[in-house]
Amino acid sequence: MTDEVGWHTRQLQAALRERGAVGRCVDLADCRIDTALSWHGLALPGFGRELPDAVLVRGIAGGSFEQVTKRLGVLHALRELGVPVYNDARAIERSVDKSMTSLLLHAARVPAPPTWATESPAEAQRIVTRESAAGHALVLKPLFGSQGKGLQRVGLVDGVHQPLSALEAGLAYLQRFIEPVTKPGFDWRVLVVGGRAVSAMRRISEHWIHNVAQGARCEAAALTPELASLAERASQALDMDYAGVDLMPSAHGAPIQVIEVNGVAAWQGLQRVSAFNIARAIVADLFERKLAACASARRA
Repeated sequence: MTDEVGWHTRQLQAALRERGAVGRCVDLADCRIDTALSWHGLALPGFGRELPDAVLVRGIAGGSFEQVTKRLGVLHALRELGVPVYNDARAIERSVDKSMTSLLLHAARVPAPPTWATESPAEAQRIVTRESAAGHALVLKPLFGSQGKGLQRVGLVDGVHQPLSALEAGLAYLQRFIEPVTKPGFDWRVLVVGGRAVSAMRRISEHWIHNVAQGARCEAAALTPELASLAERASQALDMDYAGVDLMPSAHGAPIQVIEVNGVAAWQGLQRVSAFNIARAIVADLFERKLAACASARRA
């Protein structure tokens, strides 16, 4: 399932062909519910009255609340109909909603920056003022944003208090800013597949935002036991089949912090600095764990 056909879909299709399977690209926006068509009530382009053997979610197009609800509803329905979905709608919902990600990481005692989400402009301003007085900057993030878009720093930024502007979305999701420990600064992206951390890179940038889409450069990084353990715990907390986990170093001996967990993670930058084929690893996990478990459940 993808709203864009490109490098990632070609990688996955090649890995599927190696396993004797065919990967068809279908946009969830083109899927519909049609209870007059078949027993299962879904209409997926290219499948007629049939269902796929499995679904890999590569991308979900943005849209209205109703459109996105329908698209996720198709993924929910596929799972309920016994089709393995990788990652399924529940996992995607947990990771796309940053406030839910923060709650689940906190509940699992995974180290992460202090985080607040509120619909009250007055409460949000009080949080920013209090954090600024304590010497902290905060990052204001879109609740459903990705690729480092729309991020703002507020609070004590470079020694100057930056107040919170009007809440355009009617909600403030605020996370304490972690000051870089080096210049240029960096974070880590760790890929977790099937519950196991398999590869890591550093994303290095002169800017405080370290996303590759915002110009950061990628560098291979050792997958240390600490990085692997934190990324695996974060993925487990959100019950992900695969995840791109973003982590940041902290100063003064504080633990590494998990800042985001991505349920529809891109891996082109990571592939450039990794010695193995990531798409093959994802497809292998789909076949050997997810599909195998489904087949075992059907036999039982």
